[in-house]
Amino acid sequence: MKFQFKTIRSKILVSFLVLIIPMIVIATRISMTYTENSVVMNSMEYTTQLITQMNSDVDSYIGYMENISQLIMMDGDVHTFLNNAYEELEIRQLAKDRVINQFETILDIRNDITNLAIIGTNGRYLLNRGKDEINPYIDVKQKEWYKKAIEGNGNIYISSSHVQNIVNGSYQWVVSLSRAIIDRQNGEVIGALLVDLNYNVINNLCKKITLGNKGYLFLLDEQGNIIYHPKQQLIYNGLINEMTLEVKECKENYFLTEGLKEKKLYVISRSEKTGWTAVGVANASELFEQRTQTQKLYLISTVIILLIAMLLSILIARAITRPIKKLRDSMKEVEKGNFHEKVDTYGSDEIANLGKSYNIMIQTVEELLETQVKDQEQKRKSELRALQAQINPHFLYNTLDSIVWMAEEGKNQEVVTMTASLAKLFRQSISNEAEEVTLRQEIDYVRNYLIIQKMRYKEQLNYDIQVPESILNYFVIKLVLQPLVENALYHGVKYKEGGGTILVDGYETESTVVLQVIDDGIGMDVEELSHIFEKRKSTQKTNRVAVRNIHNRIQLHYGKEFGLNFESRKGYGTKVKVILPKRMGL
Repeated sequence: MKFQFKTIRSKILVSFLVLIIPMIVIATRISMTYTENSVVMNSMEYTTQLITQMNSDVDSYIGYMENISQLIMMDGDVHTFLNNAYEELEIRQLAKDRVINQFETILDIRNDITNLAIIGTNGRYLLNRGKDEINPYIDVKQKEWYKKAIEGNGNIYISSSHVQNIVNGSYQWVVSLSRAIIDRQNGEVIGALLVDLNYNVINNLCKKITLGNKGYLFLLDEQGNIIYHPKQQLIYNGLINEMTLEVKECKENYFLTEGLKEKKLYVISRSEKTGWTAVGVANASELFEQRTQTQKLYLISTVIILLIAMLLSILIARAITRPIKKLRDSMKEVEKGNFHEKVDTYGSDEIANLGKSYNIMIQTVEELLETQVKDQEQKRKSELRALQAQINPHFLYNTLDSIVWMAEEGKNQEVVTMTASLAKLFRQSISNEAEEVTLRQEIDYVRNYLIIQKMRYKEQLNYDIQVPESILNYFVIKLVLQPLVENALYHGVKYKEGGGTILVDGYETESTVVLQVIDDGIGMDVEELSHIFEKRKSTQKTNRVAVRNIHNRIQLHYGKEFGLNFESRKGYGTKVKVILPKRMGL
């Protein structure tokens, strides 16, 4: 590679053109032209053969039902039984007996036939072996199979799969064949013939067809209603959808779909006899598992392309990356803190200009970093002071409402106590600008807060503060305990039936001061406890981010070995330990 490029952009552009375009063109042409067409067409032909055979089997069953219906239609006893012209009871009874014998013979031979029936327009009927009765809660003449038979004037109607409830006390999934019974003398319709095929016959025929591990087959009637589907119940319940509309409107015998998770091939075969549509669905990922020949061709092509790409990459990268490597080496030195490492620059392209700019940049970067550190430190301190100074406005509103209510009730002593406690809270939270206060001040702040809450919640809240005098002069960052006490009240004691107690105590070890906020409220389960330090949204009732903020403030101020520790059991309460270093002031 002896080409001279004026700009780095030209080098990168030519490199990408040389490497990417040939690879994309070759790979796309091979995969799209050979793999897709070959695999899809082979799979379509195979699937078509399977579903065509299945359609043929279904047609055979339907043809047998038609033969049975034709045999019954030709029986003169059926016409004698239904025709009003035969009024003699004995003649009709003899005809009925012979029809019953014929029905029994058919039902004994074919256990896949669920029901045989003739229903006369004059109200006479005969079901199966003559002992069954029509369901009194249905109107047979309003059934679709009956109406289609009467309207068909002798033509055969085949229904979709449905629950047949014509027989009193019997409800079975069937496919119905029906046709009108026409009087031989005057050509009038005198009734309808019904032959019900057990749905399990269709079900078993379809289940015998396998289209891989993920493929399946389903049947639609002429209207596009599902006759059989392996997940029929899920479809009826609306849990999954099937592309029945696309199948019905498809003019070809197959189509491909791009789903959210996988690509599918739909192969369609329509029966001229029944009008039903058999659909085979094959999963594209399974189709490609069988493409051994394609994989070999793809592998050979990929190896050749990679060899060419590697050769070109080596030649091109050698010309492009030499100055970039120099700049990279210098940057590594800067990462170690050496801001005096310079880059030797030659030429006038972008890399050379970048090197010159880089040399200028590293002269000032150390000063900028120092300035940034100082700014961030000041910002952090400002944020901490703002966080320390905040008072929950919802708590303030409720407290003032309580004071107004007690004043209206004439409870002057309670008004004085609550007002004094609220004033102390304000004084301690906003008057002291120091980041740290004594533990005595922090306990006084908590005590005033609990006095106010006790007056509001009365018997719902009890509290006890048992912090020993020996640790009250240690220093702690401001507003550590009060948010924890607030959480104990609003998330523990408040929701406990009959009220609860909050205990604030503390003790010291050799190097630490440990403060505890213990409540016997509703507690937390293991799942809640595991997410206690995760960031949460705040609510109007209490500060939901308090735990996270307190823990971060302590660790930021004192170190990672300090902070909060939680113990809790659902229904028993929560204990929060605040672990702090022993400090006697700044």
